[in-house]
Amino acid sequence: MKRLLLFSMSLSLLIGNIFSQEEIKLYPNGPSKTNEIKTPEKWRDKDFLLDISKPRMYAYIVPKEKANGTAVVICPGGGYSGVSAVKEGAEIAEWFNQFGVSAFVLYYRMPNGHYEIPLKDAQTALSIVRKRAKEWYINKKKIGIMGFSAGGHLASTVGTHFKNKKERPAFMILGYPVVTMDKSLTHQGSRNNLLGKNPSDELVKAFSNELRVTKKTPPTFIVHAKDDKAVPIENSENLYKALQKNNVKAELQIYDIGGHGFGMRKKGIPADHWDEVLKKWLKREKLIF
Repeated sequence: MKRLLLFSMSLSLLIGNIFSQEEIKLYPNGPSKTNEIKTPEKWRDKDFLLDISKPRMYAYIVPKEKANGTAVVICPGGGYSGVSAVKEGAEIAEWFNQFGVSAFVLYYRMPNGHYEIPLKDAQTALSIVRKRAKEWYINKKKIGIMGFSAGGHLASTVGTHFKNKKERPAFMILGYPVVTMDKSLTHQGSRNNLLGKNPSDELVKAFSNELRVTKKTPPTFIVHAKDDKAVPIENSENLYKALQKNNVKAELQIYDIGGHGFGMRKKGIPADHWDEVLKKWLKREKLIF
């Protein structure tokens, strides 16, 4: 047990040092509410961190001479039990940096049935980026949110639950996202971890984000594969329909083969090329040049 703990600590430090420029605590004096997780954070493997209870983000800041003003907060997936911190976090941030976009990988707290906690963390992260925008050469009007799988649910929650202009992201990018909490289409593990095993109908509807789209929802890019066995593609299709109905600019990129959790790692499959499509979308939205 001691050896495993030392390994986890070493791996955490290694990944932090290699892939990040700065660790930023969301709540320097500690969060006001706890997710009641008692077990310490631990690395399941080199990519995946479990049981997060210390919310923070890692900043990948583009130097002034290369920055284009755009920034994105990235919510890695993990079924609301952990985060795929490298494949859906650090690697994505580094991709954005190539195009002058500063990125922030969010280690949001696991809800453990406290459904309000991940949203609070994501909104706080956006607030920090906005407050420090001048310092980081960021345009406050070009700060977006991105998420994968359950992190896609969190990102789409941020993009559909905002109460004012300061909480509204400028754009959303969603990779094979969980969108609905409808038990017939959701990822059951994500739903259980976020809402509990017997949520009320009201809570299910509140966090079924396809139902919360309005004309004020930000422009959205979505990618999903038809052969995704973990998160049904209807999550993305129904969200896209809602965006179209409300005249929100949106693009849904669908691949026949890709499975779930492909990130940006090349596997010799059609979904390998979604980053190229995303790059074109970012250019059309004038987020990169």
